[in-house]
Amino acid sequence: MDARPATPTAPCTQEGDDEIFALLMAWFSPALPIGGFSYSHGLETLVASGAIADAAGAEGVITAALQDGAGRSDAILLCEAYRAQRVDDATRLQEVAALALALAPSRERADEALNQGSAFGQIVGTVWGTGNTVQGEMAFPVAVGIAGAVHQIPVERLTYGFLLGFSANLVSAAVRLVPLGQTDGQRLTRALSPVARAVAGAAISASLDDVGSATIGLDLASMRHEDQNVRLFRS
Repeated sequence: MDARPATPTAPCTQEGDDEIFALLMAWFSPALPIGGFSYSHGLETLVASGAIADAAGAEGVITAALQDGAGRSDAILLCEAYRAQRVDDATRLQEVAALALALAPSRERADEALNQGSAFGQIVGTVWGTGNTVQGEMAFPVAVGIAGAVHQIPVERLTYGFLLGFSANLVSAAVRLVPLGQTDGQRLTRALSPVARAVAGAAISASLDDVGSATIGLDLASMRHEDQNVRLFRS
């Protein structure tokens, strides 16, 4: 891979900082209608098989997803898409988008990435004025990276917000599937926050050469989910 371009940073006033915070809260809120609540990322199969039976089990799997699975890879892809968009490198952006699609380990995980990416691009373009910058079939982290660059959101905050949203969706799925109490769900969210921050920080200095996954069990669970008899989630 070629060397990564430098990441431009936008200066922030207090007012601008508040606007960025509000934007991130909106983009990664469960209220944003991109369908994140309908995907379990393979957790449903792990719960059905007994591999996840309590809060500790859920925390272990979601932590692995963040540190060694799609969370880490998606964070790197987001940062690369962000950099390519900021310097208007269409070739690099296409390379990132193609790799993001190739990384999906199952049909349902591909749908999870593409459906959320398409919905995110459409909503952000319509409501926040990104226009047609995010268009076509594009994985969720790539769409987020493009939109974040267009709106000049500092990449550190953008990536951290994305990963918080990623983990929050999985916690929500675990609360419904295990099931966990609402308080345990909040404890789990709190425990995952520093994990998300660390993964986001590492992703900023990474490149496409660093993309990879080691969550084989979770990936296999997402494959088995396609033929699961009773399903509440789409992945």
